[in-house]
Amino acid sequence: MAVEKKDLDWGSLGFSYMQTDYSYEAHWKDGEWDEGGLTTDHTMHVSECGGIFHYCQEVFEGLKAYTTESGDIVCFRPDQNAKRMFDSAQRLEMPPFPEDRFVEAVKEVVKANAAWVPPFGSGATLYVRPFMIGSGNVIGVAPAPEYTFRILVTPVGPYYKGGLKAVKLRISDYDRAAPHGTG
Repeated sequence: MAVEKKDLDWGSLGFSYMQTDYSYEAHWKDGEWDEGGLTTDHTMHVSECGGIFHYCQEVFEGLKAYTTESGDIVCFRPDQNAKRMFDSAQRLEMPPFPEDRFVEAVKEVVKANAAWVPPFGSGATLYVRPFMIGSGNVIGVAPAPEYTFRILVTPVGPYYKGGLKAVKLRISDYDRAAPHGTG
C-alpha cells in the first residue's frame, strides 16, 4: 500500500531534528521491561535526580530508513544496531533492551511514520535514533532503578551537505576521567 508522503522540500533538508507523528517508548522497572509502544508525546519528563544527569547512564544508536525505487520502506541492518546497543548497555550495567524487541520497535515506529520516509531519489532519509537513559532517581554511584528506552525518527538530508568538510576541534591537554572512562 503506497503512503502519501509529507509535503516537504526533501532535497533541501539538512541534518537536523523535525518532529514526526510518533516515537516509541518503553520503561524498565522492578527488573523487567514493560510492553512499550508508540507515543505522540515527544517530551520526556525525567526527575532532576535521574541517572542520565549525574552519571550519564545513556546509550544510543543511529540508523536510517529508505524508500526503495519500488516504493518499499527498508532499514539497513537494524539487527546489528540492536546487538551493539545490547552490548553497550551491558557494559554500562544498564538493563539491555532485548534485541528482537529492538528490531520490532524500529519496524513499528518507521511504519507509523511512513509518510515521513523521504521518497526514492530525493537524497534524504528517515533517521532513526534509538536511545536508552537512566531515568530513575540515583544520587549515589549505582545503576539507576528505572530506565527509559525510546526511538525518535526525523527526516534528514546529508550530514555534510555538499560533501565532506573539515570540522574544527579543540583537544584539551586535561583529562578529567580515567583512560577509557565514561565520566
